[in-house]
Amino acid sequence: MNLTLIGSTGRTGRHVLAEALRRGHRVTAFTRNAAALEARPHVVVEGDGRDLEKMRAAVAGANAVISIINGGDSRDPHRAAQATRTIMRAMTETGVRRLIATTPYPIVARRPFPLMWLLRRLLATPYADARDLEQAVSTGDLDWTIVRLTRLTDRPAAGAVVIRRELLAKPRALTRADVANTLLDIAQEDHLSGVAVNVHGR
Repeated sequence: MNLTLIGSTGRTGRHVLAEALRRGHRVTAFTRNAAALEARPHVVVEGDGRDLEKMRAAVAGANAVISIINGGDSRDPHRAAQATRTIMRAMTETGVRRLIATTPYPIVARRPFPLMWLLRRLLATPYADARDLEQAVSTGDLDWTIVRLTRLTDRPAAGAVVIRRELLAKPRALTRADVANTLLDIAQEDHLSGVAVNVHGR
């Protein structure tokens, strides 16, 4: 599979890149800092995710695009949603259909209420950006899947992942290594196209 990975040098993106290469996929890595790449993708495109020309070059010919972009901060509060709209435009213009985008599960979670309330206060800016990202993706006409992730850790893969369309009764920690496997599995399938799913560990 020809795969484009947006956010390939982040803490989660590094796991996705390594696992995609291990599976034998041809990977184009889009990053703001190519020097930070730990693995060697087949193609590297360096730049800001809102650069349409570079994004076209990154996604052209891909069978699927996996986008892992953290929500914005006080200096750049809309970067994730803006970059996602650029990705979607580049995909449309180059005829690429399959998009998998990650967001944080707490933007929709209800339980445990005190913790969710606190997180939404502390992370109001990145969460608002993530909600805007979801709105852009879910109202677009690509073959999209939104993957909401919860309580990410750097522990070794546990091989146990729960994927639900409904809200999670008791969100559990999820390793980034398991996220990598999950995102790549979703990219290779189409039965979750057009839905948002919530993912956590067992």
